[in-house]
Amino acid sequence: MDFNLTDEQVALQEAVGKLCARYDEDYWQEMEARDEYPSDFVQALTDAGFLATLIPEEYGGGGGTLTDAAVIMQAINQSGGTGLPAHAQMYTMGTVLRHGSEEQKRKWLPQIAAGELRLQSFGVTEAEAGSDTTRIRTRAVREGSSYRISGSKMWTSRVQHSDLMLLLTRTTPYDEVEKKHQGLSTFLIDLREYRDQIEVRPIKTMIHHETNALFFENLIVPEENLIGEEGNGFKYILAGMNAERVLVASEVLGDGYWLVDKAVKYGSERRVFGRPIAQNQAVQFPIAQAYAQLEAASLMRWKAAALFEVGELAGFEANATKLLCSQATWEAANATMTCYGGYGFADEYGVGRKFKDARFQLIAPVSNNLVLSYIATQVLKMPKSY
Repeated sequence: MDFNLTDEQVALQEAVGKLCARYDEDYWQEMEARDEYPSDFVQALTDAGFLATLIPEEYGGGGGTLTDAAVIMQAINQSGGTGLPAHAQMYTMGTVLRHGSEEQKRKWLPQIAAGELRLQSFGVTEAEAGSDTTRIRTRAVREGSSYRISGSKMWTSRVQHSDLMLLLTRTTPYDEVEKKHQGLSTFLIDLREYRDQIEVRPIKTMIHHETNALFFENLIVPEENLIGEEGNGFKYILAGMNAERVLVASEVLGDGYWLVDKAVKYGSERRVFGRPIAQNQAVQFPIAQAYAQLEAASLMRWKAAALFEVGELAGFEANATKLLCSQATWEAANATMTCYGGYGFADEYGVGRKFKDARFQLIAPVSNNLVLSYIATQVLKMPKSY
C-alpha cells in the first residue's frame, strides 16, 4: 500500500500552488473587505483546467480521479487561498456523470469543461426541512413533456456566479411514498433561462462566502433536464454528497496544514523572555497534536477517495473524513491562534480569516453531530434517536 502521491499528482499540486501564489493574503483580505466574489481567481482555475479535472476526456475534461481533485482542493487552501467559491463545480459532477444520460453529458459537459458554462450551484437545503432532506417542500409536477417547479431553497451558494444549478425537488408527496427517501427527483436547471423568475436573497455571514435564499414559482422545466429516473433523486444526491465530503475535507485539511505551518514559523521566530516561544511545550504540544490529527485524517480521506473511485458509495469513509478533517483543523486553528496571541486577531496575518473558516467547517456542509448520528445508527446499528 503506497501512501505517497504519484509524480503526476505532485506536479499537479505544484501547478496549483504556483497559480495560487498570484493571489496573496492582501488579495483575500481585499475580497473579504469588499464582500466580493473572487471572479478572477475562479476564472484562473477554470482557464488552467483544474475545475474540469473530474470531467472525462471524451467530454473535454481532464479525466482525473477524485484523488486528483482532492489534491487540487487541498493545494488551493494550503496556499492560503480558499476553494469555497469554486468547489461545487467539482462535486456536482458526480451526480451528472453517474446518473445523467449520454445526451445530457454531451450537451453540458463539454461547455463546462471549456469554461463556457459554470455549474457552481447546488439547491438542496430548505429552511423548514433543515438537515431532514426528505422533508423538502419544493415541488415538481409533471405537465406533459415538462415539469412545473415551485418552492424555495436555503444556503444555496454562488447562484449569482453560476449558469447551471443542480436542484433537488419532490415529485411525489411525502405522505404518498412507502419510504421517505422515495419520490425525490433531481433536475439540472439552466439559470440563464430563469433568472427573472427566481428571487435571490443574499445571506450575510461571518465568513467570506456568497450564499443565498431562493424563492421561485412555476418554473417550466423540460423533462430532458431530469437527471436519471423520476423519484430516485435522493440516492443520486447522496453519491454526489460523498464526493463533496472528500473534496471539502481536502480544503479543510489544506487550511489545517496552512495554520500549522504558520504556527511553526511564527513560534520559532517570535522571541519572548530570551527564547523562541515554540520552545515552550505549552505552545509546541498543541501544534504537534494538531499535526498528528491532520495526518491521520488525511489517511481516511485517501481511503474514502479510493473506494469512491472503484464505484463504492463509501458513506462511512466519506463522512468520517469530513468529521476528522474538520476536528483536526479546528485543533490547528486554536493552537495557531494561541501561538500568535493578540497578533492572531490582526488581519495582516490571515490567521483570523482561517480561524473563522475552520469553525464553519464543524457545521458545514453537514453538522458533525449528524455525521456522528449516521455512524452510530447506520454503521454501528445502534437505535435511532429520531
